Amino acid sequence: MEDRIVDLETKLAFQDETINELNDVITDQQNQLDELREEIRLLNLRIVSIAESSPNSNEVEPPPPHY
Repeated sequence: MEDRIVDLETKLAFQDETINELNDVITDQQNQLDELREEIRLLNLRIVSIAESSPNSNEVEPPPPHY
């Protein structure tokens, strides 16, 4: 009976360690996702800004002379 209790305690300790490691991984991944979302947001803002400041953004460009 004592051996079974020790085995269960050992398994529980390993499970606690695994849960903590997985939690750390998930936390790191969430931080990376947050950073990537912010980078995408900033890139979108830059794209819109460049598109708006482009002088030919609304004009249709004529085909080159060799056509």
